[in-house]
Amino acid sequence: MTERVQEILSWYESDSPGTRANLYRLLCSGRLAGTGKLVILPVDQGFEHGPARSFAKNPAGYDPRYHFELALAAGCNAYAAPLGFLEAGASRYAGRIPLILKLNNSDVLFKDKDPCSAVTGSVQEALRLGCAAIGFTIYPGSSLRNQMYQQIREMTEEAKRVGLVVVIWSYPRGAGLSKAGETAVDVVAYAAQIACQLGAHVVKVKPPTEHLEQEDAKKVYLEQKIPIGTLADRVRHVVQSSFGGRRIVIFSGGEAKATDDILKEVQGIHQGGGFGSIVGRNSFQRPQADAVKLLNQIQDIYRA
Repeated sequence: MTERVQEILSWYESDSPGTRANLYRLLCSGRLAGTGKLVILPVDQGFEHGPARSFAKNPAGYDPRYHFELALAAGCNAYAAPLGFLEAGASRYAGRIPLILKLNNSDVLFKDKDPCSAVTGSVQEALRLGCAAIGFTIYPGSSLRNQMYQQIREMTEEAKRVGLVVVIWSYPRGAGLSKAGETAVDVVAYAAQIACQLGAHVVKVKPPTEHLEQEDAKKVYLEQKIPIGTLADRVRHVVQSSFGGRRIVIFSGGEAKATDDILKEVQGIHQGGGFGSIVGRNSFQRPQADAVKLLNQIQDIYRA
């Protein structure tokens, strides 16, 4: 065990040996093993956005097994997906890469200003499939946020009891926020704090922008001269907001964009002390060789 991994595990001293062992699995798998950094492949877009929007650019992606192979070929720390995709390959690839079962999902067939994902998996199914962790999305800013907080509270209690890691996707969204506010630095930092307070071991948020959404928070940012001018500054603040940097915070890859833009963003996350990236569409929508090359480039930045 490296000193860095040992340090990170020490932050979770209330957790059981089983949970800490699974956190070790996440931190010590793939090309970034032992560095304390994570690059995870998430593929929930088939459920969230529909099959054609997700996989038509690279038809190999319609087959769930393709994503296991991509994560392995690229040396990712873990692979995250909903129940159906994991069931389609968990037996064939058992033990070869840590798995994260996404326990709630939503679709785009009905639009609502205040989103709330449906529970689509369980802790027991994560155990059956040999997963290291569960994943769950919350939407701070939605009028239904308290329902989601209560759901993940119960799932977190169960997951920790049986030794699984908890990963929370904390995505501000809903009638309480403007579109710009969804990625505002004050809101993203708040969303990360909420996920930590709900017991997450790993927090996933979007890269924050310089926008300040909340008037009361804006006054504090200005009075205290909190640096938010660069992505690295903003990432550093989000990590600080996650228990003073004592929780793992990773950042989403977001919508498809050019390779140079992706790598520039990852550089900013790395410079700001972010713990890694979770990259979906920007990887699996490319031919496998190109996807592996991109994921390896991202990993190389975090290894530097």
